[in-house]
Amino acid sequence: MARSTARPVVRLKSTAGTGVTYVTRKNRLNDPDRLVLRKYDPVAGGHVDFREER
Repeated sequence: MARSTARPVVRLKSTAGTGVTYVTRKNRLNDPDRLVLRKYDPVAGGHVDFREER
């Protein structure tokens, strides 16, 4: 099955400045603006906001 352009792969980078990233897919039709998720940062030792980088 082919990959769709409506669900691109995005990288989420930690806002704590530790350099930790997560890789996920998002639906561009439902979330056209940048994605922000609260996930665990092992370097910071807690949950922080991860923002989509382009």
